[in-house]
Amino acid sequence: MKRFLLPLLLAITNLSYSQSIRSFADSVRRHYNVPELAFAVVSSDSVLECHTLGVKRANTAYAAQQGDRFHIGSNTKAITAFIAALLVQEKKIQWNTTILSLFPELKWRTRYSYDTVTLANLLTFRGKLPAYTYTTESPTFRELHGDYATQRMQLGANFLVQKSMSPDEHGLTPSNADYIMAGLMLEKASGKPYKELVADLGKRLGIDFRFDYPNLKDTSQPWGHNADLQPLPPAENYKMNWLQAAGNINVSLEDYTRFTRMLLLGLKGKSNLLPKKTFEQLLFGTPWFSYGWWYNVPETPGSRHVAFNEGNAGAFITKVHIVKEADRAYVIFTNAATTATQDAIAVLLKELTKRYRE
Repeated sequence: MKRFLLPLLLAITNLSYSQSIRSFADSVRRHYNVPELAFAVVSSDSVLECHTLGVKRANTAYAAQQGDRFHIGSNTKAITAFIAALLVQEKKIQWNTTILSLFPELKWRTRYSYDTVTLANLLTFRGKLPAYTYTTESPTFRELHGDYATQRMQLGANFLVQKSMSPDEHGLTPSNADYIMAGLMLEKASGKPYKELVADLGKRLGIDFRFDYPNLKDTSQPWGHNADLQPLPPAENYKMNWLQAAGNINVSLEDYTRFTRMLLLGLKGKSNLLPKKTFEQLLFGTPWFSYGWWYNVPETPGSRHVAFNEGNAGAFITKVHIVKEADRAYVIFTNAATTATQDAIAVLLKELTKRYRE
């Protein structure tokens, strides 16, 4: 599919100027066979575009609606990091707080390489913890015991006895395990479960954050589709509950635009939640991966600062780009995890940035 992407992009773009962006997006959705596609373009003071297209489940007539919810996968990480920043401001934890200072009971069985790992290290993919994701085979649910909170603690302790990951060429050790451990630290420091911390943030921002695939609690919500475009029926996934701080939030596009607008306002120094320097730190504070955001370091003076991330837990793909200098956020949500969906997102994102850049 990738080898056909550029020619198709050129062909579609040549027609795009005679179409509204909504019509253009729907033509892309149909061509790439994406059941439901939602997208928004946001500035710090307005929502420039916000549309939801298609159907909630492939091969049905369940039409997409405003307010439909999408699983955002790893885009959860930016929410976790933002909660961390609020707790740091409240002096409940510090960026340089180490794992073992909060969990001294784990020290006796922790590898030396983890002794000095801090909250900031974990949130910026520099925690060195071993690779872990939704498809990792071990441990299984039956190998751990207790409720999900107890299991996450066992999982975290298990990470700390494993060999640390070697940094890549950028000094990163990307692993969802970093965010599992960061979530445990935030819970311990605040005295609140992670879901309650997310709910508190939602109340402050007017956002209804929830967890798991949307159809688990409400089958009228969008169904996710796997790599073969097969709809996934409602089913609880224990790994998603383990990975809740790394990638298990679902939210509507309309609500998520509130989150991105808040970030853009913060970058302009207009937020009453955190100072401007903290927003700069979160999105662009460390090269290559900052606090929940990938960040390509500008190669030349005057280059734009772009923070971005993609969520994909096997049934939904969501992509977010924030361009500081343009005062723009581009958000694309889908309910499929196919290769063609990736291509559709690439085509639409290119067109959106072309139309709305400054």
